[in-house]
Amino acid sequence: MRVIAGRLRGSVIRAPAGGAVRPTYDRVRESVFSMIEPAIDGAAVLDLFAGSGSLGIESLSRGSNRATFIEIDKRVLSVVSENVERLGLAGRCRLIRGDALAVLKRAVPGGPFDIAFVDPPYSSGLAIMALELLADAGNLADEAIVVVERASADAPLVAVGRLGLNRTKRYGSTAVDFYETRA
Repeated sequence: MRVIAGRLRGSVIRAPAGGAVRPTYDRVRESVFSMIEPAIDGAAVLDLFAGSGSLGIESLSRGSNRATFIEIDKRVLSVVSENVERLGLAGRCRLIRGDALAVLKRAVPGGPFDIAFVDPPYSSGLAIMALELLADAGNLADEAIVVVERASADAPLVAVGRLGLNRTKRYGSTAVDFYETRA
């Protein structure tokens, strides 16, 4: 997998061996970033269920100021750490090992976040719980965007607290929902 655009375009992002991580397909990542491009410059980014860290790394390559990665699996988080070190991003990153839902119950270091990526295992129910916590815990900036990747067979939530569904894009078996904060 490679960084698609920005300062690090073409750089390799390594994924953990085995089936522990389902990296976001390049075409999905490219489409997502084309839709949120105006919000990326200078943004604080949260990459929940980080996996390889590809979403946060892509954000940093495209001009976000900092990224916080949350991942429960120690082995997977070590791959994220290796990726950010190798790409020279360590000074702009914070890595948190822990259950994303537990971490979201308090103020997450590096927040409030302008963009949050929520990409848990499909059909696990974790996306809905993460949205609920993001909407209520004060970890989002006033005009934040939350991007949720899910199985297209699962239905999106129309609204969660102060988060409203703006649009949904489908890519075969994958769907991506874009939420925005509301007053």
